[in-house]
Amino acid sequence: MKIIFISNNAEKVRTIRLNSWAKYFFSILLLGAPLAAGTMLGIKVADGRWQLLFDNSIAEMQHQIMVQKEEITAGRDEAQNSLAAMTLKLAKLRSRLVRLDALGERLTEIAGLNHGEFDFSSTPGLGGPISSPIARIAEQVEVQDKVSVMFAKLDDSISIRESHLEILKEMLSDDRSRNEYLVAGRPVTKGWMSSKYGMRIDPFHGRNQWHAGVDFAGIEGDDIVAVASGVVTWSGERSGYGLMVELNHSNDLVTRYGHNSENVAELGSVVKKGDVIARMGSSGRSTGPHVHFEVFKNGRNVDPASYIRHNIR
Repeated sequence: MKIIFISNNAEKVRTIRLNSWAKYFFSILLLGAPLAAGTMLGIKVADGRWQLLFDNSIAEMQHQIMVQKEEITAGRDEAQNSLAAMTLKLAKLRSRLVRLDALGERLTEIAGLNHGEFDFSSTPGLGGPISSPIARIAEQVEVQDKVSVMFAKLDDSISIRESHLEILKEMLSDDRSRNEYLVAGRPVTKGWMSSKYGMRIDPFHGRNQWHAGVDFAGIEGDDIVAVASGVVTWSGERSGYGLMVELNHSNDLVTRYGHNSENVAELGSVVKKGDVIARMGSSGRSTGPHVHFEVFKNGRNVDPASYIRHNIR
């Protein structure tokens, strides 16, 4: 290989002959310089791209961290709100349970039930066979959420007490309905028994005479009340009774209230047990303010004492 150098004035020409090693070195030098330059340029460009990619990844990670922090904050707030709501609900359920227990105990006392028949302070015995394989599997699953279990127990307790109260209400309603039409008690709210049923000394002529009722003495104008619910079949003057009210009850029972100063109940009206039907007076054949009380069973006059002393349960 020859390399020829020519000067500017072309007067001198110089020739250099290269051997094989020089030819290899010179070729590598000519070809390697652009390759090295290209490689360096590629590395620099690649470094720039990797730096940009790295910067973008860091920015994306920072954004994701910010989003996760916001989600955690929102979740914490929601959990706190849920906890506050559950605490409030728990307090309301417990308060409701206490009121139900107090009401149940009071109703049990009013109903006169035997001790232990309705015990609102303890959970009643419940049970029964499992009806399906699914139910058996469900029974074996351990409940992890203690809060849910607590609410479930409270709901069960309230449901049990509510069912007890419904039963008590029905019992009391039935008892009240029976008692409404049961002839029992005194026909006055205050006063005393001044004359019994049977033979007695007549206050007008002093001879023995049959007394077909009992007398309750009191003060003029005192309330006279119905001893049972019924229909008013008489309200007005009647010989010997003065102003009298007569009530027709169930079981073929009739009651009479005589010597009134005023009749409050009107003929044909329906009255309830304990309603004021008249005012105490001394009308008719009477020596002073009192009510003459009579009871008829199947049309026959009977001693009112057993009805007056009758215990209402």
